[in-house]
Amino acid sequence: MGTKEKRLMPGQGWVLALTSVASFMVSLDTQVVATALPVIRLHLHASLASLEWTVNAYTLSFAVLLLTGAALGERFGRRRMLATGIGLFTIASAACALAPDVGVLVAARAMQGAGSALVLPMAFSLLSAGFPPQRRAWAIGIFSSVTGMAVASGPVVGGAVAQGIAWQWIFWLNVPIGLVMVPLILTRLPLSDRNRASLDPVGLVLATGGALGIVWALIRASDIGWGSPEIIATLVAGVLLVVAFIGWELRTPAPMVPLRLFRLPAFAAGNAVCVCLFGILFGMVFFMAQFLETGLGYGALGAGLRLVPGWITLTVIAPFAGTLIRRFGERVLIATGLTATAAALVWIGLIARTGLPYLDLVAPLVLVGSGVSVAIPPTQSVVMTAVSPADIGKASGTFNMLRQLGGVFGIAICAVVFAAHGGYRSPAAFVSGFGPAMFTCAGLGIAGAIAGLIIPRRRPATPAPAPAAALETTR
Repeated sequence: MGTKEKRLMPGQGWVLALTSVASFMVSLDTQVVATALPVIRLHLHASLASLEWTVNAYTLSFAVLLLTGAALGERFGRRRMLATGIGLFTIASAACALAPDVGVLVAARAMQGAGSALVLPMAFSLLSAGFPPQRRAWAIGIFSSVTGMAVASGPVVGGAVAQGIAWQWIFWLNVPIGLVMVPLILTRLPLSDRNRASLDPVGLVLATGGALGIVWALIRASDIGWGSPEIIATLVAGVLLVVAFIGWELRTPAPMVPLRLFRLPAFAAGNAVCVCLFGILFGMVFFMAQFLETGLGYGALGAGLRLVPGWITLTVIAPFAGTLIRRFGERVLIATGLTATAAALVWIGLIARTGLPYLDLVAPLVLVGSGVSVAIPPTQSVVMTAVSPADIGKASGTFNMLRQLGGVFGIAICAVVFAAHGGYRSPAAFVSGFGPAMFTCAGLGIAGAIAGLIIPRRRPATPAPAPAAALETTR
């Protein structure tokens, strides 16, 4: 790549920096609570079920509102909606910090998720529109490395703050960052085109209800059993609402999710990989943090620090993976990365036991992180590159919705397997369920690698367009 190709065009530096920081903020909060849960439980006298919803309320509202967030951005402008999302996320963070009981905390976490549902698709859309196709993979690699840093540091930050200061500061840290970000977004990012996209309220209700019903059933089944009338009713209702959503989207003139995009092999396969990939990421972090604390006896900070060797690779490898896309194509990187991830997860599942020396975990943790790091940038790149500039916003919303739902489903599926084989009665009981949960994550890795092989081979890169064309999609 020549010197001119490496140079950022005017404004692109701000686009890359502000969208990456925005993604960092909302991605950090998907993981930051994990190692702080024991402290929150004692301080707010919360039950285990209530603590689970401090994670699930954020992720669920994040997931089911992403498509609406994408549509709002297309209708009212991506820059404006990104600033609105950051503002809502900041207010919700303050509400989390001030929560007097776990009920208020869960409600505030749901509001945080709503803000995140505006932030992430807007950030990704602005980034994709701000760089031409031949530079997009590089920009996404940087963006992914920053997002990976949030995933890597989330458990550490949560454990350190909860153990060293107070758990409320997990959320107070977002407030000054948000207050600085909003004016910078409004003054430094370019205005985006508006296409008066329909908000599709019927589609929103059907998608939200379907996702909530299925996820609710998966989460609750471990506690009350698959044969419970509540589980059967919510699962059937969720599936029926998803079917109704698909039918509605095929008939409405202004669909929230253009299902025609799934006729593109690269788009469909890339999103399938996304679900598997983030199911692995969320499921593993959720259970690995608990394994280190419950199974091996480390404290919150100690558990967070011991996750770093694996997840630091997200910040080291992801930028290089973005540049490798141009040479090898997405399918090779995805299949290779997820196969390595699956092998490492099997490794962890086989060696897991009480009293396991931490050093025995370092190598498979690094391999898991490396495999995921190689796979994330090409997964994002293949989805966004498969669509036209006019569809970038909805493609981003769809991708990020499936990303978050993949995380929810990953945790829920692993929890079902965990509950069938183990529990929290003792470290040994926990380990009995932890191994099968890791094997389940490995299965998701194999499924993702197979989906990656469906992605069409990348064609040779076309010559770079003129600089003016590079920013044609933004104003």
